[in-house]
Amino acid sequence: MEIGHVALLARLKLTDDETTLFSRQVSSIIDYIDKLNELDVKDIEPTAHVLQVKNVFREDESKPSLPREKALQNAPDSNDNFYRVPKIIE
Repeated sequence: MEIGHVALLARLKLTDDETTLFSRQVSSIIDYIDKLNELDVKDIEPTAHVLQVKNVFREDESKPSLPREKALQNAPDSNDNFYRVPKIIE
């Protein structure tokens, strides 16, 4: 992998020592991935998580919302049932 090219794309300025270090690290990672690719996993069922995960959140259910007037009663500024906020983008 061309570390200099990747650094240029990421707008990073690397020293020669950093380029050498990162080249070695990326090579090490690629070597490890190659070792993983040698594993025989044909009898192993693909999983997204090692452990069974269940949704611990409550079910979504529709409930009455806060009345508009009550929601806007403490608003510093409102107009036509909307909060008014200072303009921040020109």
